[in-house]
Amino acid sequence: MQELSLNILDIAQNSVRAGATLIQIRVEQDTRRDFMSIEIEDNGCGMTPEQVAHVVDPFYTTRTTRKVGLGVPFFKMAAQMANGEFSIRSAPGEGTLVRGTFVNSHIDRMPLGDMAETVSCLSGCNPDLDFVYTYTYNGGSFTADTREFRQILQGIPLSSPQVITFLKEMIRQNTQELLTGAPG
Repeated sequence: MQELSLNILDIAQNSVRAGATLIQIRVEQDTRRDFMSIEIEDNGCGMTPEQVAHVVDPFYTTRTTRKVGLGVPFFKMAAQMANGEFSIRSAPGEGTLVRGTFVNSHIDRMPLGDMAETVSCLSGCNPDLDFVYTYTYNGGSFTADTREFRQILQGIPLSSPQVITFLKEMIRQNTQELLTGAPG
């Protein structure tokens, strides 16, 4: 995986398989502190301490369709390669929080990638679930919350092509405004 957004996509799909109804993705970049963090948190079934200990092993997976699970191990490796840290907090019935930190300017830090595509794909492919994406850059932030979209859309499914396009463009525009400090 060449972009962190693909790791995020894979980990969020783990949350979907774990029965989560709410998945929160938080990305924070602070160029002044040379810091970046990524958190994926869900309200799924959670994991036992034994499962948490095994989840970073690429040859451990609960899937029956393939014998390896690479999303979490690759995310851990990406954080460690960029002089960062990796952690998982989980308990049965309490959901899971996966967190990676990175030295933002580290030569081995993978690019964040296309979060607009990742979030709109997750939302469009899982229209009955809720996703909250928060992006923070140098103290400014925005949030895209499908629960708010549902209230506004009044029954139009999140899988509608128009809704997916709107969500993607909204994330891109807000990200651009944060990165440049001016409306896109």
